[in-house]
Amino acid sequence: MKKIGLIGGITWQSTQLYYQYLNEAVNREMGGSHSCKLILESVDFEEISQKQSKGDWDSLNREFAEIGKRLEVAGVEIILIGANTMHLCSESIKEATNIPLLHIAEATGEAIVSKGMDKVLLLGIKYTMGLDFYKDILKTKFDISTLVPSEADQELVHGIIYKELSKGIISPESRRVYRILLKKRKIWVLKGSF
Repeated sequence: MKKIGLIGGITWQSTQLYYQYLNEAVNREMGGSHSCKLILESVDFEEISQKQSKGDWDSLNREFAEIGKRLEVAGVEIILIGANTMHLCSESIKEATNIPLLHIAEATGEAIVSKGMDKVLLLGIKYTMGLDFYKDILKTKFDISTLVPSEADQELVHGIIYKELSKGIISPESRRVYRILLKKRKIWVLKGSF
């Protein structure tokens, strides 16, 4: 079993989910009482979000490269970033380390293809929806078309993530907003997903 280096979940809410899902996946695969070998470096979401809003990606690239180096020194064999947008720093981590980094868009593309789909709606913070880094991987590596909400709807989604989901709040009104966005784009989800 490889030792995983997990860079935050960027918010502690998502970090706990990544940790849980990684352990559940290892246990499903190996059985018994197995759990994943993992080293976690958590980051302060407030600091990250301030740098994002200022467009200070150079600082974020340096910071994430340093985190990658520390994880490598600690003996991890693969790095995961527990957030979509922070994959904008993935190349800096790859350049600074000698271990593989599993890119979330590639894993997502494989999952989408395995379900027989070729078009998806991308929801996330405004940087994930508005920049091309995620959409480009889905298109070039998997021939998946990616839709995004209108700019006004992107602001709604971004606000819900920052003001609610990052704090563990899942409100009925926000669920309703997400459902409306899915209907606007004629995207249907499996029962129970929302």
